Order: sequence, then structure tokens, then C-alpha cells
Amino acid sequence: MTLQLRQANVSMMGATHGRANGAAPLVRAPDRVDMPRVQSFAPIADAKARVLILGSMPGKASLAAGQYYAHAQNLFWRILGEITGAAPALPYAARARALKSSGIALWDVLESCARAGSLDSAIDEATISANDFASFYRAHPRIAYVFFNGAKAEACYRKHVLPLLADGLGPPGYRRLPSTSPANASMVRARKQRVWKQALQQALAGRVRGA
Repeated sequence: MTLQLRQANVSMMGATHGRANGAAPLVRAPDRVDMPRVQSFAPIADAKARVLILGSMPGKASLAAGQYYAHAQNLFWRILGEITGAAPALPYAARARALKSSGIALWDVLESCARAGSLDSAIDEATISANDFASFYRAHPRIAYVFFNGAKAEACYRKHVLPLLADGLGPPGYRRLPSTSPANASMVRARKQRVWKQALQQALAGRVRGA
């Protein structure tokens, strides 16, 4: 028997022995390249903006619609509608105008990343690319407060944006608010809406201190 045949027999015997003893067959983990790369939208903002709301990355429903917070169960537009008049029933362009008229800018921390599905937990950290906040803040110097829509947005900002900002660039006030996503079930809807309304109303009235 040749050396090649003996090696093949040993390999086959090992594989058979593993199956006989209940060992699970080896399954190759999916490569990162198999995860789709997604890209965020341009900001909704004008030079008069005083408050910036930041998400992490638009979900599948938003990407498909080409609109921020397009998922029907997301509370974002319901909450902002009560504060700015940008009610969910309005056309998207009208909602964007209402935000800008109220001094609110809207963007995402991440410019692009690889992610399977819509959940923040599915974002591949090694593929994250953040938006250019230095240029954004120079173009919007009146922004005094940043509110993060959920924990992932805050974590990504503090890790991928803050270290790159020059001293004195960027607003003095930062605060994380509960995610408006339907995936966030840790807080009841009424409480979530109350927290958001109080924070935004105080910020727009200039009654929020830097955090």
C-alpha cells in the first residue's frame, strides 16, 4: 500500500471514529465578507441646528425606504411629532423640514459597516467606518447638545469619533436616551416617550447643562 493510500485510510478512519463517538462535524464559521455592507444617509440638518440626534446605523426597513426610522413600530417619529409637528402621517420631506425648523439635526454615527440584519448587536466591529463629524460640527457651529438614540450609538461615538475631534470641536453636552427601536423592550413605551420629550424640550429651550 502506498504512503498516499495509508494516509487517506487514516483520515477516513478518524472521521468515521469521530462520527461514531457523537462528535459534531466541523462547520466553517461564516466569513466577514459574507455579511452585507450597509451605508448610512446624509444628515438632516441646516446651519441653525442646536440639537443633534444620533443613531448608530439605519435598519433594513429604513435602508429599503431611504428614510430615517422607517420601521412602523419605531417610536422616533411619534415622539418627534409631539415636539416638532413631524408626525408619522406627514410625508417624509415635511417631517425633515419640521425637524430643521425646530433646530434639530438628525444623523447616524456610522458611515458604513458590515451587518447581518438590523440589530446593532450584529454589526461587525472590525468593519466600522464613522462619519466625518469634524467637518459636520464646523458646518453647524450652533449645535450645543447631542442625544444618542440608544447605547450602540453612544458607544460607537465615544470609541470612533471623540478621539479624533480636536480640542474644543463639538458640543459640550452629550446624553444617551433610550432607543426608540421596537427591539428595545427594557422600558415601557410611555416612559420612553416621557424621557425623550423632557430631554429635547429642555435642550431646545437652552436649559440643559453639558454632560
